[in-house]
Amino acid sequence: MSVQKIIIDTDPGIDDAMAIHQAFADSRLEVVGLTTIFGNVYVDQATRNSLWLAEHGGYNCAVARGAERPISIEMNTPSFHVHGEQGFGEITEIIPVGTADPRPAHIYLSETIRANTGEIILCPIGPLSNIANLLDYDPEIINHIKKLVIMGGAVHVLGNVTSYAEANFWNDPHAAEKVLEANWEIDLIGLDVTSNIQFSHDVFTQGAKNSPRIGGFIHDLSKFYINFYKTVVGKSVCLMHDPAAILAITDPDIFTFQKAPLSVILEGEKVGNSFVSENLERRPVNVAVNVDAKAAQKKFISIFSQADSAYKKRLNSQGNKKL
Repeated sequence: MSVQKIIIDTDPGIDDAMAIHQAFADSRLEVVGLTTIFGNVYVDQATRNSLWLAEHGGYNCAVARGAERPISIEMNTPSFHVHGEQGFGEITEIIPVGTADPRPAHIYLSETIRANTGEIILCPIGPLSNIANLLDYDPEIINHIKKLVIMGGAVHVLGNVTSYAEANFWNDPHAAEKVLEANWEIDLIGLDVTSNIQFSHDVFTQGAKNSPRIGGFIHDLSKFYINFYKTVVGKSVCLMHDPAAILAITDPDIFTFQKAPLSVILEGEKVGNSFVSENLERRPVNVAVNVDAKAAQKKFISIFSQADSAYKKRLNSQGNKKL
């Protein structure tokens, strides 16, 4: 495939960091920018973490700070118990050198997508507040974006923060509803498939062996994440939610999709629940309903086996020989 331009909207977060480094390492992708959002951490932490990840990966991309709260509801407490107090498990020395783009995320997105009309896939892997703000700011953006690939929702399965809701939709249900009702193409990579992609310690050990710098960092992150999931699923694995969204861009053939119009419950016990809508005037979403988990693991290992080589290549191309 030709190189695909993407922007990742993110709240890093352990699996966000995995997904971002995965995208950096994949020669089929060009990460144009990262926009940040609250969720796993506060937005200032997400912005700092995103800047650090780009620098750690030797990747030259913009980072734009996004919304610090949901568009309507009160903000939920970040999920520090899942990702650690700073978002990277036990790793706390996260000090980037650079600074964020001066534009708020929704303005950065509008201007960047319009400057690359029809070329950019927007990949939100956190709450959808920035994307809702983008629609308010620039309603015609739907005519300039290639499509959205969203990690979020739980259409036919149980949620992960309540029985009904997946975390990203639960953290800003009004934003999720606004994004799903807009007339643009969406691939939804939700818990229907991401909960079936479970990686053990061995996957990350192999990544660390093949790529000590990048894979080693991901290996260190995975320890905290696996310890959390052991309390949830009863085995030493972690669920690869956000990396699945990147794989859906590069390797959509390992997923099975069904088209359905979707909506989100905005209040009450089921707040954040995503369900098949009876409103047939709403544009259908491409909902991932099945995934070849073994193929996903093979792809992930392959990409991270070349992560350090890709990092060194970037540094050399920038004239920086210090690795």
